[in-house]
Amino acid sequence: MRYDTPIVILNFKTYIEATGENALDLARVCEQVSDETGVNIVVAPQHMDLFRVAQNVKIPVVAQHIDPIDAGGHTGSILLECAKEAGASGTLVNHSEKRMKLADIQKVIGRVKETGLISIVCTNNVETSAAAAAMNPDFVAVEPPELIGSGIPVSKAEPEVVTETVDTVRSINPNVKVLCGAGISTGEDFKAALELGSEGVLLASGIILADNPREALLDLVSDI
Repeated sequence: MRYDTPIVILNFKTYIEATGENALDLARVCEQVSDETGVNIVVAPQHMDLFRVAQNVKIPVVAQHIDPIDAGGHTGSILLECAKEAGASGTLVNHSEKRMKLADIQKVIGRVKETGLISIVCTNNVETSAAAAAMNPDFVAVEPPELIGSGIPVSKAEPEVVTETVDTVRSINPNVKVLCGAGISTGEDFKAALELGSEGVLLASGIILADNPREALLDLVSDI
């Protein structure tokens, strides 16, 4: 699976527009746009949709969350091995809507790495980005929570959060790639995020809730 940068990671969350058959349709649109433009696009469907999506597209599919558990008696939890069997090639970790304790983040990152998958750790500021970088994930995605879903891109509202995160992460672990999230929806936003030093974007509603997600995706990657 390709995780080359610049990269777009589209989190389906639990939007009806990205649920069930809609999830599959949207993933196929992402695959088409990726093929047409050469920009790597990764999708993160809901867990119930993960297997179906992964079976029908060739772009990377990641889980939205993995619980810090081993196999056994954990009813209702999300087991890493199950996500991998369903076709996940990686996972989001510690999204602002699914916060985790530091020790649990570290355990999931370690287990993901041992399993050969990709970890994308979400953070909300420079300090938590630094802590995450020390755990050696593949990506750190910085997203000030107050800007998520706001339509106001962090690359414009709080550009220093991105630049300082990039500098801090690189000083701690230059192998970790930094993504920019929160409020990203247009090609201008994506370009600004890259100019600030990030290597891609993590986004959701700006594409999923667009009148025409395909056109929104094409606009997003138009200047890359």
